[in-house]
Amino acid sequence: MTTIKQNDLIDSVADALQFISYYHPLDFIKAVHEAYEKEESKAAKDAMAQILINSRMCAEGHRPICQDTGIVTVFIKVGMNVHWDAELSLTDMINQGVCKAYNHPDNKLRASILADPAGARKNTGDNTPAVIHMEIVEGDKVDVQVAAKGGGSEAKSKFVMLNPSDDIVEWVVKTVPTMGAGWCPPGMLGIGIGGTAEKAMVMAKQALMEPIDIHELKARGPKTKAEELRLEIFEKVNELGIGAQGLGGLTTVLDVKIMDYPTHAANKPVAMIPNCAATRHAHFVLDGSGPSLQTPPSLDDWPEISWDVGPSARRVNLDEVTAESIQEWQPGETILLSGKMLTGRDAAHKRIKDILDKGESLPDGVDFTNRFIYYVGPVDAVREEVVGPAGPTTATRMDKFTEMMLDKTGLIGMVGKAERGPLAIDAIKKHKAVYLMAVGGAAYLVSKAITESRVVAFEELGMEAIHEFEVKDMPVTVAVDSKGNAVHQTGPQEWQKIIFERKSA
Repeated sequence: MTTIKQNDLIDSVADALQFISYYHPLDFIKAVHEAYEKEESKAAKDAMAQILINSRMCAEGHRPICQDTGIVTVFIKVGMNVHWDAELSLTDMINQGVCKAYNHPDNKLRASILADPAGARKNTGDNTPAVIHMEIVEGDKVDVQVAAKGGGSEAKSKFVMLNPSDDIVEWVVKTVPTMGAGWCPPGMLGIGIGGTAEKAMVMAKQALMEPIDIHELKARGPKTKAEELRLEIFEKVNELGIGAQGLGGLTTVLDVKIMDYPTHAANKPVAMIPNCAATRHAHFVLDGSGPSLQTPPSLDDWPEISWDVGPSARRVNLDEVTAESIQEWQPGETILLSGKMLTGRDAAHKRIKDILDKGESLPDGVDFTNRFIYYVGPVDAVREEVVGPAGPTTATRMDKFTEMMLDKTGLIGMVGKAERGPLAIDAIKKHKAVYLMAVGGAAYLVSKAITESRVVAFEELGMEAIHEFEVKDMPVTVAVDSKGNAVHQTGPQEWQKIIFERKSA
């Protein structure tokens, strides 16, 4: 009989969550670097360079890889011969660890969890509760897998109840393009096959806890049907040409993971969940000897990557930019932004809409005339920081507000991550505005371009409040120009054609 103390689990969970907030798994870094080395698309290669540079900066500075520090998911297996020296329930111990990690004074993480999701959607303030999957197993140890899953990639989760004769690969290849780039490729696909609907979804998530080993599998050859599927899906998804950040390129997925379970004769449940460029997971085992803490990797394991926007980058002063001047900007062009911009996410846009619908004026300090808005919810600053990691959020969530913002506020430009949908592109073209893309998964790197930050409205919304940022040479890409030309459409189309022609030659 092994005795596990309450604080051993709390401290181990807290340590793991802090650890994964700033250390990528080394297998992920190796895989991205290999993809970077072989990438031929300049836009995709630049995006991966920023991801790798950001990763090293976070490892050195112990600050979050992404501003979205995730919803905590825990898979815990408790041995039947374990005895607990604890006053709290297992769930409460895990949530105590989450609370401790997310409020660490030296590396405060963003609280993103909202209670009453169909109603008030009020922030819980400490990123609890976690989503916990418990299992009682043989033995006298406690095995724990901890992950912090970003909302952008989680939003792209897919599920289908196929007929037994339907082709899984065909469904995956058809479905991945519908996910857009909001899941921040390159990343992994976790696929759960079988069981019931909820079992398939859990397996898809759990599969993402495994290390990247697709190239080793390819070298030795598959031994099971699931391994055959992994290789086939890996090859065919990368042939889509979606590429890093959806800009078009050779690598869209770094690995495909599959878990399966027996299912009903009439069913073939299939779930697919992507992991983003901020892949974060850790594993530990409690054996009664005390807390199980993570071992820091060597910084020598990170590649030395340099990235330069080059002499052709257009420098723009946001305090002087005009609606006329942005008409010259070209799709795919690199822009360096300096000056003041306002921020805003879903909740802020909803507040703005409610105010305008009532015929009222926006709060003091919220004037979008000839200005840009940055879709971001930053991490709180620590020590000497102006702002914590402040990478972009998925822009498509703001698509339904784009016509209103461009028509009624004087806004001329937006900055976010991933593609825009038809609704937003039509509004951008109609109002001759622009949409600029920043790299998802490079939040700490982006934050270094922010020289001043202050909250100007809706402070009660926490990370969703409207801030005013002063930036200096913030790198972005013209993703939708004033004519409605969108690089997230043209880039993947171009690279899918290139890959197809090479394969057919």
